[in-house]
Amino acid sequence: MRVIVPSPLADYTAGRREVEGKGATLGALLRDLDARHPGIRFRMIDEQERVRPHIKLFVNGTNTRHLSRPLEEGDEVVIVAALSGG
Repeated sequence: MRVIVPSPLADYTAGRREVEGKGATLGALLRDLDARHPGIRFRMIDEQERVRPHIKLFVNGTNTRHLSRPLEEGDEVVIVAALSGG
């Protein structure tokens, strides 16, 4: 599965903005990404297993916050991280 990684998380993927991952659900995909790129999942998912407020996840262009969302081979997942500061 193709996963598009935002710039703020690219340090975890050795600077790559597009990576591959596997999983039957969005949650499984994020666990697989973390196995391949340690630490990336914690930046997206909190201790209560919820998507962090500043992260948006899109599966084939549709925004979702449900880690149980089923995935199929060939799906595209885009991770968007909101920027903040002052």
